[in-house]
Amino acid sequence: MRNQRNEGQVRPLAKLEPQQQVKVWQRAVQEAGGKVPSARIVTDVVQKIMERTKVPNTYQLGEVCQILAKDNPELRGKGGCWGIISAVNEFSCTVTMWDSEYTIGVKHLKSFNYLPAECEQMQVICDRIARIYSDSLEETARSLLQLLGKVNRPWLTAVEEKLLSVLESE
Repeated sequence: MRNQRNEGQVRPLAKLEPQQQVKVWQRAVQEAGGKVPSARIVTDVVQKIMERTKVPNTYQLGEVCQILAKDNPELRGKGGCWGIISAVNEFSCTVTMWDSEYTIGVKHLKSFNYLPAECEQMQVICDRIARIYSDSLEETARSLLQLLGKVNRPWLTAVEEKLLSVLESE
């Protein structure tokens, strides 16, 4: 019988970030005596890792967070951007940003600790940007919207508000 990977063996890895997946797989191969590990072995290694690294997910729906892209290539270009928590998972959150939704591990998020009213203001700004943001926009307009997606305060200045209004009216 050939050593073969099947979907069942790698399914437990889906809960982990890419860097952790590689480490877990290597550890599982080691525990399987250098052979392709069974799904049971992979699951056991995943459980051990998750128990060791359990960070309670304290984020709340509607909370505004900054994205920390450090050592996560999937978040390239999103570092410093803000997003709004739209789902709270065990070790990650789904974050709505001006261009899309992303599932991001809690270690790549940092709360702005805004008041509920400020979070609501940011939700309005996010919705306004999302309504007009598209790849078909002129590069300058797209860049301006991306910069508004990095503003680290819960309001727009008078000039930012005017610029966003102009883009909305186009």
